[in-house]
Amino acid sequence: MQRGAVWKALGAPREQIGSVNDPRTRDEYGVRWNEAWVYPGAHPDGSDRVVLWKRYDLVGVFKVRPDGSFEPDAVLGGA
Repeated sequence: MQRGAVWKALGAPREQIGSVNDPRTRDEYGVRWNEAWVYPGAHPDGSDRVVLWKRYDLVGVFKVRPDGSFEPDAVLGGA
């Protein structure tokens, strides 16, 4: 899924970590990424939604609970 389509589906993130051109990568939630879009409190239970990118490629969308546990978030239909 392309960045513009994710932006259209979820709206602007409230927080952003890194950028598309940031050469530093991080390993988290079982994927390697260099940009994260964070949507705090996106779920009814107060969990955050985190969208992870490696450059222009979507590498994962996760529901992250306040205790730090996480699971894949199917908000984009498994994209």
